[in-house]
Amino acid sequence: MKNRIVFLFLLAFVFFLMSLPGYSATAASAKGPDAGMKVTESYVRLAARSTYFWGWPMANIYSRRFAFSQLSQPALMSGIVPVAPLNRLSMLRDYIDPAERLVACPNQDVVYGAASIALDKDAVVVQVPDFGKRFWVYQVVDVRTDSFAELGTMYNTKPGFYLLAGPGWKGTVPRGILKVFRSSTNTGMVVPRVFQDDTASDKEKVKSLISGINVYPLSEYTGSLLHRDWSKLPVIEGEQQSGGQKGETKWVDPEKFFDELPLLLADAKPMPGEGAIYAQAAYLAKLAKSNPSMRKIMIDEAKKADQELVAPLLRLDSFGLPLKYNWGTINNGAAFGLDYFTRTAVARSNILVNKEIETKYFYQDLDESGKRLNGANSYTVTFPKGAVPVKGFWSLTLYNEYHFFEPNSLNRYSIGTKSQGLKYNADGSLTLYVQPQSPGKANESNWLPSRKNADFSLYIRAYWPGKEVLDGSWTPPAVVVSK
Repeated sequence: MKNRIVFLFLLAFVFFLMSLPGYSATAASAKGPDAGMKVTESYVRLAARSTYFWGWPMANIYSRRFAFSQLSQPALMSGIVPVAPLNRLSMLRDYIDPAERLVACPNQDVVYGAASIALDKDAVVVQVPDFGKRFWVYQVVDVRTDSFAELGTMYNTKPGFYLLAGPGWKGTVPRGILKVFRSSTNTGMVVPRVFQDDTASDKEKVKSLISGINVYPLSEYTGSLLHRDWSKLPVIEGEQQSGGQKGETKWVDPEKFFDELPLLLADAKPMPGEGAIYAQAAYLAKLAKSNPSMRKIMIDEAKKADQELVAPLLRLDSFGLPLKYNWGTINNGAAFGLDYFTRTAVARSNILVNKEIETKYFYQDLDESGKRLNGANSYTVTFPKGAVPVKGFWSLTLYNEYHFFEPNSLNRYSIGTKSQGLKYNADGSLTLYVQPQSPGKANESNWLPSRKNADFSLYIRAYWPGKEVLDGSWTPPAVVVSK
């Protein structure tokens, strides 16, 4: 019901904007009210509330750009999170640490890298080494969190050099660049993901492979593959507190949103159909600058929207397409377009998802009967023979109520293709045990630990999903309370 109310609110507001004089569905030059006009407080509150919800994902990504622009070199924040100056990459060399708090819903199936890109400063070169038969994908998204490049196993991408260019770039493509990907915005993120199983031998293989992954400004391109020993990254202090920080780092500040709004509007030009929304946002930005009392009202409404509209979207069952057994999914990951509700919901709950052809996600907060998953109970999840139909790999991950890992005795946070020693049933099916206590030594290989008496969520990733996953003929099995 809450989702429907939010959707109807946004729909009504969009129709309201469309009724404004001078509205054009395609014109970027649509004009809102004159900045000098008197307007009512209730109108400003309505406009501020909607604009804050609409712009939240962009403010999130842009805030990361600003934070990383302060860095002098690629590093590991608190020794566990890859961070780097603009247009440069930092890479991990193993699974991400459970204490990470910069990005909600991390996974322990891949080795991550991260780069915040600023294409208004320079076009960016992306290096792809030869991964052989190993699964890999580079997520490349704009400030809206929409994907604008196809780099990965599923695209049959060749090793070599690729170029990311912004909307205003007019340079010459140098010799040796295999393909240019154009972004409609100047700000974005590049997040390499390389599959790794949980054996010591595979971890050593990955360390060698990832030395050829890199991101750097076009001005530094030489045509030769640059290798980097990612083990030599310096450690810098940051907001990571060894798990002491419960939720995700707060990237969007209602107090600053309307001051930063002009930067977002300049970075991401209107998509077709967004003319009136941009005109309205531009009007609010001007009003906030010229009218202190109205600015105070906007901030007050943004704070309310943050708590009443955005915060509830942390719950995975607050959005998406409902499936059997209370699972949910989305079909437009990293391709949100004008679907503002899903874009903001995903940005709040599990930002930086891949395109559907790269990864299909399934979300779960409830058991088979519709009750909240909680460590007071023990559960089983039984996958049929073949588990999840994928061409890449799959995993089942457990998150705490803040969508991060909860330390446990096995140091195990996900189970799937990476897991060695899984025990299958006689018919080929796979039963996983989700509970706080061991299911017994014989079944411990199939145990995904939860925290006693605490709410948690389950999350299935299907990397390079098969046809059955994409067309909906396969959906996840029930999460059943153990007898």
